[in-house]
Amino acid sequence: MAGSPYERWDAGSIYEQFMGRWSEAVALRFVDWLQPGPGLCWLDIGCGTGALTRTVVEQASPRLIVGLDASPGFVHFASQHTQGAAFVAGDGGALPFEDRAFDVVVSGLALNFMPQTDRALADMRRIVKPNGTMAAYVWDYADKMEFLRYFWDAAVDLNPDARSLHEGTRFPICRPEPLRHLWQKSGFGNVSVVPIDIPTVFPTFEAYWQSFMVGNFPAPMYALSRDDDQRSRLRARLRESVPAAKDGSIQLIARVWAVRGQRR
Repeated sequence: MAGSPYERWDAGSIYEQFMGRWSEAVALRFVDWLQPGPGLCWLDIGCGTGALTRTVVEQASPRLIVGLDASPGFVHFASQHTQGAAFVAGDGGALPFEDRAFDVVVSGLALNFMPQTDRALADMRRIVKPNGTMAAYVWDYADKMEFLRYFWDAAVDLNPDARSLHEGTRFPICRPEPLRHLWQKSGFGNVSVVPIDIPTVFPTFEAYWQSFMVGNFPAPMYALSRDDDQRSRLRARLRESVPAAKDGSIQLIARVWAVRGQRR
């Protein structure tokens, strides 16, 4: 997966503190949208800590589901927290599976980290059965993934060099039309793209700010790399810009763009 000096995708428990707490809510809405039948063979590419894999086990009655991730740490975490699934470490761009092995291939919050998305989609299509489903979802980093967008907008205001780290800039694929075009270009038919929104609520601004003190991932590692003065200025800028309710809570939206298509 493509990365930056400000990220380490290896600690499942830390990811759960940062972003993973919302993953199951998104996965549930995504699986509901797919409306899969029971008894299918599934592959979850970039399974991370296992939220989507667990949701498929619990909601879709699969005959088989395999979770794959490039991070051995995430694979270990997912295998320790998920029953009824198999997990393997592997590259989403070079899948270790036979042609036409799966009825449904999915990927949650991982597609934008694959360095060659055209190649990745071609390999995913290879392992999907005829008339099978290929589907994925990614955060709407540039707009309604508000938890991160407010952070990076504030960081860029204070330090224009941070623009290259802003996921809204790094990942132009995370918009409806690029996703639709990628699926169509990769040979999938009946392509559909929809938004899925979930609430992300923090009781106080301090609870929101503490999310960026966990390390490992781009925004927290950037915040922790600043000196005390820079970090204090970033915190103050965020307090000014993030909307707060009358009770002091921070009530934001987290949106993903979900895409699906059928192998012709």
